[in-house]
Amino acid sequence: MELDFIKMEGLGNDFIILDDRKKTIEQYENYPTLAKKLCSRHFGIGADGIILILESSDHDIKFRIYNSDGSQAQMCGNGIRCFAKYLYENKMILQKKIRVDTKAGTVIPEVITDDKDQVRSIRVDMGEPVLFCRDIPFESTKEKAIEERLMVGDKEYRITAVSMGNPHAVIFVDDVEKVDIKRIGRSIETHERFPEKTNVEFIEVVNPAELKMKVWERGAGITLACGTGACAALIAASLTGRAQENAIVHLDGGDLDIHWDKETNHIFKTGPATLVFEGRIRI
Repeated sequence: MELDFIKMEGLGNDFIILDDRKKTIEQYENYPTLAKKLCSRHFGIGADGIILILESSDHDIKFRIYNSDGSQAQMCGNGIRCFAKYLYENKMILQKKIRVDTKAGTVIPEVITDDKDQVRSIRVDMGEPVLFCRDIPFESTKEKAIEERLMVGDKEYRITAVSMGNPHAVIFVDDVEKVDIKRIGRSIETHERFPEKTNVEFIEVVNPAELKMKVWERGAGITLACGTGACAALIAASLTGRAQENAIVHLDGGDLDIHWDKETNHIFKTGPATLVFEGRIRI
């Protein structure tokens, strides 16, 4: 079988986008196996995950994402921007604001265009953050985990647990460049207190309006950016008095503008998405 695909990236977080509205791909190959094949950077196209464009009965469109290890993620902030840009620029969706069915619920991206109707950036209503430990899920005797102690071996970390449809453990550090992201991130991702594993964000506060972040993503490892993680970082920084309700989050792949609207309790994320290349692959 030959597949047409689109390779896109949001701040260096890269994805293979596949149109399976007719379900022909799923009938040929299950999505987890396909994700592992296509995302291999040596034997496939190479990506952090695959994104499926699917039909929805009660939304404008359905979004599903599988990580490079074949596991399914509930949502992806960088991926949803790539998804929205591709749909709009290829006239698969005509309106600028769309209701997307994700495993994390309804997500509403809005494309921001220039005077030639080309997508300049994408603003995404990421919905409300989840802070209750039982819903993240994170095992704790407390209702919320804000700078809670987490022992990894003989080392203690202070984590703030947040879900943006997927779980996050946010850790504040003095200098993010000195953190062993791989070793610590992997240990916390698979910690027994996170029964569904977790993404791990390491945050250096530059000032109340700027955060510097590095991320270990559940199922993908170190990536250049994580949109839901940037949202979780802003929430944790705001809850602990380190940042304002609006901040620029500096990631290795670029910057995201994150705003927490306290009146609606919704998080808004604005950033770019870029087409890398299109092609066809035989599987």
